[in-house]
Amino acid sequence: MSLTDEKKASLLTEHRIHERDTGSPEVQIALLTERITQLTEHLKTHKKDHTSRRGLLKMVGKRSSLLKYLTNADRSRYQNIIAKLGLRK
Repeated sequence: MSLTDEKKASLLTEHRIHERDTGSPEVQIALLTERITQLTEHLKTHKKDHTSRRGLLKMVGKRSSLLKYLTNADRSRYQNIIAKLGLRK
């Protein structure tokens, strides 16, 4: 259920700010969003997998805090990542 190395590398190159960037909020949000979509698909077929559901809720909370941080730090970066990933409004 985890991300493949190729998918992770493509997300890193797409959302990074500079050449060696692996931990910026944009990259973390993109990786969490991909894991959230995969886990959502898993939970559609395995409805009673409550442990995975708890992990999903923790990931959604983490992504929410990162988005909140980015909103306060730099509004334009927040708008860009929301538009790229198709989140929210």
